[in-house]
Amino acid sequence: MVVKVQKKREGAIIPQRATVGAAGLDLYACIDEDITIKAGESALVAMGIAIELPSKEMAAFIFARSGLATKFGISLANSVGVVDSDYRGEIYVSLRNFSAKDYTVKQNERIAQMIIMPVLPVSFCEVESLESTVRGEGGFGSTGK
Repeated sequence: MVVKVQKKREGAIIPQRATVGAAGLDLYACIDEDITIKAGESALVAMGIAIELPSKEMAAFIFARSGLATKFGISLANSVGVVDSDYRGEIYVSLRNFSAKDYTVKQNERIAQMIIMPVLPVSFCEVESLESTVRGEGGFGSTGK
């Protein structure tokens, strides 16, 4: 599958896998100057790219990098970002500093990862009742811890 990429800023890096077996494509900060994210705060970081997915039944999902999250407390502010198939604007990542120390994002730093996945076309049909199951309406913790 080919995903078209347009560089929106000088110095932008096209997403790439760090290893042949990596599921995620690394996303790189494309910024004019360092961005310091204070402890407990968030910042919007430009990637400098826009993409065109080959099908409306796909989306790009943006996830945190485990190393940044584990070592420095830097993760996505919205848990998972979604780039819809019809979006053509520049991709930004909202990072949140969950640590007690300020963190500085530098130009070309790998700050997130993107995975292209299928999105099933669904429709909804309102009904009076749903088929029963053993679990039923059992919610949080209903099957154990």
